[in-house]
Amino acid sequence: MRLHHGTNIPTDWHYLCVVGRERKFRKNEALILDVEDIAFGGKGIARITTDKGPFVVFIQNAFPGQKVEARVVKCKSKHAECRLEEVIQRSPSEVDHGFQEIPGAPYARVPLELQHKTKEKTALDLYERIGGVDDVQSVYEGFIASPKNWHYRNKMEYSFSAIVHNPKTKEKEDGFGFGFKKRGTWWAVENLNGDSGLYDAQVENFMPTLRGWFEETNLPAWHPPKREGFYRFLVARRSEANEKLLFNLVTSSDGLESFDRQAFVELLKSAFGERLQGVIHTINDDKGDRVEARSGDSELVYGQAFITETLHELNFDIEMSSFFQTNPACAERLYAEVIAAVSASDDASTGSKPFHTGEYIMDLFCGTGTIAQMLARHTGKEIIGVDIVEQAIIDARKSAKNNGTENVQFHAADVGKFLLEFPEYKGRIKSIVLDPPRAGISPKTLRKVIRLGAERLVYVSCNPATQARDIVTLREFGYELKRLKLVDQFPHTAHVEAIAVFEKNLKASNLDE
Repeated sequence: MRLHHGTNIPTDWHYLCVVGRERKFRKNEALILDVEDIAFGGKGIARITTDKGPFVVFIQNAFPGQKVEARVVKCKSKHAECRLEEVIQRSPSEVDHGFQEIPGAPYARVPLELQHKTKEKTALDLYERIGGVDDVQSVYEGFIASPKNWHYRNKMEYSFSAIVHNPKTKEKEDGFGFGFKKRGTWWAVENLNGDSGLYDAQVENFMPTLRGWFEETNLPAWHPPKREGFYRFLVARRSEANEKLLFNLVTSSDGLESFDRQAFVELLKSAFGERLQGVIHTINDDKGDRVEARSGDSELVYGQAFITETLHELNFDIEMSSFFQTNPACAERLYAEVIAAVSASDDASTGSKPFHTGEYIMDLFCGTGTIAQMLARHTGKEIIGVDIVEQAIIDARKSAKNNGTENVQFHAADVGKFLLEFPEYKGRIKSIVLDPPRAGISPKTLRKVIRLGAERLVYVSCNPATQARDIVTLREFGYELKRLKLVDQFPHTAHVEAIAVFEKNLKASNLDE
């Protein structure tokens, strides 16, 4: 069994792809493929003719018109799934963009108009095919583009590695890597030598200088297969509101006595001046390849441990580990749509019942209360924010107090037990806003949401595939899809978000626990 340089990842697995009784592909086998089409989630489609008929191959992050080298990850009787290794020939539709190419922007060369059309087409297909929406165009109200097409991210994570991918030779070399993981690997880093077009131009153009400084300390980059070294990650946050920067350098403790933290701070101060809000140093001795340490400490070594972001005239203090929308400018547009959808429940022209005193709007999975506060500020209604994570609710209450938002109440509670714990809200929840994580809502939790009996659900999804799946259950219990919009929160990727509005036309049935 042959191994990649410096790793324990085999290049020849003895798993075979079978078409009928014919052995087709080995797992991890490299294939040269012409990409013909694309499915939702950025899965490029290639087809191979066999005596049993067309054999479909899906290649993540490939685009129609490309010739690619891909490696087999999974193989079944009628299709295979591959990871993209390299684009051998570009699609005729692709254009140069002037930034360094990185794995996090696989479609940066694809014109934005074509990106939008592709996301729209593949996402809407899900609602018809999985959600059973017969005429999705009758409820679809359009595609919302990001206000910023480049430099839209407010957070970026850079990795160190003692194994460096050389983009010219395509080889893995021993060295000091500082940038992004090479697509398809967890052990090799491709150096970032300039602006990627996604984050902050000043920060990323400074990366070669920063890498040189790290190397001159004579402390090693982390070696993922050996699980040893000093430098592990650098995480950067930027405020869209005031351009302030917050950095978190993650290292191990092995060699800590030789590291001059103050010199690192002075380097950042000289580079970014008044933009530098704070510098954090995190010790992470976990063997796992992740920023968050299960054991170890984070220490603020300069400035403040947060940046402040402003959305819809509300201020939010964001710490390094806090969840917050990665594209704040586009998040404002998304939240505006949510506010409008909730407000429409008080509009007679929609055919829904008007909002009465004593009725509430509920923000489920509210986290630190971003949406709940905006709803409170812009609708003037009474808002209930609910999340099972107690610390998130503590942070939400603090944020609401700082913003002077009074018509909002936050509760740390389980969705299914909420009305038992707070019976005063029974029959008084007018609308519910849902913004679950990417995995979506579990079937059991969705039924708990239905039991709350709201007349309107505004369902924000960062994964239309799971939202389309949930349409079937919502329809079964009397909720009809009325409106649908798509939002491009992440240009140059396959990612797209959706806002769906459901109204209860029938009394929801009683559901078993």
